[in-house]
Amino acid sequence: MISRYGWPGLLVALALAGCGTESRTPELGDAPPPPATGGRGRIVFLGTSLTAGLGLDPDQAFPALIQRKMDAEGLRFEAVNAGVSGETSAGARRRIDWLLRQPVAVVVIETGANDGLRGLEVDSLRSNIQAIIDGARRQSPKPAILLVGMRAPPNLGSSYSRRFEQVYPQLAKENDLSLVPFLLEGVAGRPSLNQADMIHPTAEGQRRMAETVWEVLEPLLKRGS
Repeated sequence: MISRYGWPGLLVALALAGCGTESRTPELGDAPPPPATGGRGRIVFLGTSLTAGLGLDPDQAFPALIQRKMDAEGLRFEAVNAGVSGETSAGARRRIDWLLRQPVAVVVIETGANDGLRGLEVDSLRSNIQAIIDGARRQSPKPAILLVGMRAPPNLGSSYSRRFEQVYPQLAKENDLSLVPFLLEGVAGRPSLNQADMIHPTAEGQRRMAETVWEVLEPLLKRGS
């Protein structure tokens, strides 16, 4: 059965975020990302190679594009790109406390693509994302949280794909979070919006992703400003 990705998108989904290595767990002596400057609130984009903008200049990745949107709107926030290629939700879970050692206004959680690629247990994905949410909410003051949805490759079967995709809206509902339903909406499976590897979005693909995230993030920021 062909999934909603279509055949080109199937190749994207099978390879999604699988390039790169699992992130190194930060050591106790490592410095966390620096605090925001000029009294601005930090927005930490916790993510995979999709957030990191692998294959592009850092200023072409969607967190940098969102920084420009915030600046244009006069919203005093500073985007921190904490994307790591090849990272699973377990790796993101290990990093969250380290990333939040400085005050954070918003945490954007983009994880799970590599879990789906590797066919990891959906229950583990759910548990890891919930732990990330819990870790963020232990901070004082508590940051706002935006959850970014992902889809699993269909080669693992419709049951796995369905359970995987349901994790994000279910967690968003249970935790009363803002949700981006699918980061790659309008990008997955489109050769013109992906690099030659048909894995990572082009600069234009990243612009589409920035629009998708901004649609949900902007009202969240304006409510808190």
